[in-house]
This record gives sequence, C-alpha cells and structure tokens, in this order.
Amino acid sequence: MESKQRYTITSALPYTNGPLHIGHLAGAYIPADIFARFKRLTDNDVAYICGSDEHGVAISIKAKAEGKTIKEVIDKYHNLIKNSFDSFGISFDNYSRTSLKIHHETASSFFKELETKNLLELKTSEQLYDPVENQFLADRFVVGTCPKCEHEEAYGDQCESCGSSLSPTELINPKSKLSGASPILKSTKHWYLPLGNYENFLREWILKGKEKKWKHNVYGQVKSWIDLGLESRAITRDLEWGIPVPHKDGKGKVLYVWFDAPIGYISSTKEWAKNNNKDWEPYWKDKNTKLIHFIGKDNIVFHSIIFPIILEAHGGYILPENVPANEFLNLEGNKISTSKNWAIWLHEYLEDFPNMQDSLRYTLTVNAPESKDNDFTWKDFQLRNNSELVAIFGNFVNRTLVLTHKYYEGVVPNQVEEKSEHYSILEEIYKYPEIISKSLDDFKFRDSVNALIDLARLGNKFLADTEPWKLIKVEDQKTKVEEIMFISIQICGMLAILSEPFMPFASEKLKSILNLKTSKWTELNISSNIIDSKKLINKPELIFRKIEDEEIERELKKLNNNN
Repeated sequence: MESKQRYTITSALPYTNGPLHIGHLAGAYIPADIFARFKRLTDNDVAYICGSDEHGVAISIKAKAEGKTIKEVIDKYHNLIKNSFDSFGISFDNYSRTSLKIHHETASSFFKELETKNLLELKTSEQLYDPVENQFLADRFVVGTCPKCEHEEAYGDQCESCGSSLSPTELINPKSKLSGASPILKSTKHWYLPLGNYENFLREWILKGKEKKWKHNVYGQVKSWIDLGLESRAITRDLEWGIPVPHKDGKGKVLYVWFDAPIGYISSTKEWAKNNNKDWEPYWKDKNTKLIHFIGKDNIVFHSIIFPIILEAHGGYILPENVPANEFLNLEGNKISTSKNWAIWLHEYLEDFPNMQDSLRYTLTVNAPESKDNDFTWKDFQLRNNSELVAIFGNFVNRTLVLTHKYYEGVVPNQVEEKSEHYSILEEIYKYPEIISKSLDDFKFRDSVNALIDLARLGNKFLADTEPWKLIKVEDQKTKVEEIMFISIQICGMLAILSEPFMPFASEKLKSILNLKTSKWTELNISSNIIDSKKLINKPELIFRKIEDEEIERELKKLNNNN
C-alpha cells in the first residue's frame, strides 16, 4: 500500500434548491467518502472538499415558488443538506457554500485572469427570452421536443432520454419552464470560453494520457464530446442572482453557475486551510498532489472538459488525476424524479431508520451504478441488510463475542503458534487489507465491500468447520478451542478496522466493544496481533438489526403516495 501521498478529493457541490436523495449519495458522496476515509487510514494527506452550490436561476425560481427570499431558500437547503451529510457520516474536511465572500472573490479572480489574458470572446448572440417573465432563459429552463429522438421533455442543454447534447434554440416547440410561454429570440452580449482552442490539449491529456486510467463510461463520453467538436460556451448569464461579472460592461450579468460552481472546490479548500492554519496552494498547485473528482454521469463533461480547460487557461493549477463518475441510480424500476417526488430523501430516511446509516451506505455501495445504470428497491435493501449485514457480518461477530464471554469471561485467550493447524486462517485474513486496498485504488467499490463481506463469510465458515462449542466439552481439546477463539477475535478486529470506510458507525461500535484503539491499515501485520491475548473485551451488542416487512411496506406506500 502506498503512503504519504497528498490527495485533494471533491464531491459534486449539491444544489440548494432541494434536499439530497439516494441518487446523489450513490453517485458523488458515498464513493468519495469511502475513498477519503481509506486514504486517511493508509496514512495519506487528505483534503476532502465540498460545499453548497447556491447560484443560478433555479434558486430564484425556488424562492418564488416557496414565497421566500433567495437568502432564506439557500440557508434552508444548505442547513438541511449539511446536517444530513453530518448525520450520515460523510467525512468532509470542509463543507463550504458558494454565497460566501471567499468564493465570490476566487471565482471573480478566475474571470479576471482569463479576461486579462484575452482568452475569452465577447460576443453578441440571440438567446431565448421569456416575454412573460421578462428575462433570458438559462438552458435548463427551456423544455421542448428533442430534434434527435423526439423526446418531448428535453432540456435546453441536454436530452436525458437519448443523452444528446443540445442548445436551447435546437429544441422543437420550446417552452419556458418559468411561465410556460413560447420564448422569443433577443440579442444579448456575453463572454464565451472558446473550448475549441483547447482541443489539442484535451486530446493529448485525456485521449492519450487517460485511456487506460479512466473508467470506460467516463472516457467514452469525453471522447465523443471531443470528436464531435467543441464550441465556444458562454460563461456569463443575464441574471440578478449570482456573482456579478467583474467588468465595466458586466452590469446586470453574473458568472454562469457552471463556471463558478467547480471553482467552489478551490474556495472551499482556501476556507479550510485558513481555518486550520494550512497552506491551500499545495492541494491545488503541487504537481505531486492527486486531484480526484467524484460526480454523477450528468456532470462528466463539466469536470472532464470544461473545468480542466478553465484551470489550464488560468495556469498554475493541477488537473484531475481521475474523474470516477458513476452512472444513474434508478428507484423501483423508474428514473428518480425530484419533480414527481419519485425519490428517497436522505433526511427522511434518517428519520425513518434511526441509527441505520450503515445499512443504506452498504446497500448503495454493493449495488453502486459503477459502469451502468442500476436500480434500488426497498426489498433488495431489506434483503441485503438481513441476509448479509445481519446474517453474515453481525452473526459472526456476535457468535464470537458471546462464546468469548461464555468460555473466558471476555478475556482474549492465548495466541496461535505458527505450527498450529489453524495458522493458515490467520495468514489468510491478513491478505484482506491488500485485496480491499487494491479494489479501492481502482475505484471498484462494489468489489471492495464484497471482499469485506467475504472476510465475515470466512469467519462464519471457520466457526462452522471447527465447532468450538463441541470441542470445549473434550478435556484435551481446550487448547484448540483457545486457538479457534483467538483467530475468530482477530477476524472481528480486522472487520472492525476494514469496515470503517464503508460502515463507519458499525466500525466504531465494534471497535468500542473490542477496546480497539488503532484504525490504521498500515499497522496491520501478522507479526503484531490486532487484539492481544489477555485483553478484556466488552459485552456483546448487536451491530446491525433486522428490517421487518412492515417497515418496507411503509416505505413503498409512502413512495407511491408521494408520486
């Protein structure tokens, strides 16, 4: 396992016009949290960075719909999102927000640097305008029929049915999402980032440099964008809410939210560094730092093409080492839809299933949409929890702890000698840190958590094969029972340590029962016991609980009633 590497890890900034749902968790937050925790446990220097994305027209619309001020809306959802993350165990080093002064200054300085270097184009163009609301329409606030597949609810920037990239003027029968009116064309002046000028840079950096390193779904999407040809993209908008364009001709205009949002990673790092008396620059400017962006598939283009171009154009910044984006998570066979309330909201889950964060973390990891869209069902959630967490992981731990207290009053028995017939089991369990580390370094989170459950399976099989409850009754077999229980306790300790990235609450509980102080994976060595003999362990507690049918029926009913 490598150590002492510096990592800047980011999760996509959640948008403060609504709460978090399980699709967000599966895409950008659980994988990133697992990876950040893993890298800390293997002695790396980690800055795990995120924050609330608080600009753009969608915020204004939400405020209008809820009869609130913009400040009230962003405060409401920022606090809801941040509290949900905290309760769910997402271990950000800093969670910021883009409405802060430090972010406005950082984003403005990027614009000024690009404008000073003459890297922007100032162009007049005709854009769609809502004649009822008297405002220009952001891409996402124009809907119409897709010219490629004829899907009737395509957005102005993308058709989510066929995946085609679009511009608002390409839509057939466009309508404003603000008023429902047919938009008109109106002239306006904006600053554009000429993406096409960076095609050679992208071909060299991504198409040549990342072909073997990036996930196929990410590389494929990026390659198709580059091959189709990159057009200039406006980085300003005619809006009142946002970061004012820092230019004498910028009155009534703001930085486009997709220009300012990823810069939020940098401003959040600056805030963290200031609060912790650190230097932020190595985390963004040292070529030895590895920058990893965790996102969903709808953000691939921004994090793999547009933001890297912004960083490259500015100069002095590192580029992402990897962008391990996941595909979409569906719910009960249908696409998650916030507008139709077809979603499982994180804050509601935390209320409905108190102290069961790990059950959801586990299910969303083992069922992650890593290379293709996947489906979450409440029944599968119940099955995973009951048959894997309770019946395999929890069962093994409980049996081991109960027997240790029954036979030895909770005192760990004598350790196993190398000549013991069971020593090979001990050797086997010490392979798991490397197995899981390798999968995590390759961003294969499903494989890594499956390996963790395999370790618990190994423990269960070991107990079933050796049957210490029978051997204890035979006088000359008591030493063998000590060996079996010693090994079983080491497996419990290994499970406590290796489960921390995936299930931090269960890990903490198990470590507390075992009186286990260390968590560092780098300290795991067969020559040094995880839990020494003669050590007293606490009385067993259930690590996981069974989920009953009526709980699942309640959730299915709620989901269908909401829709």
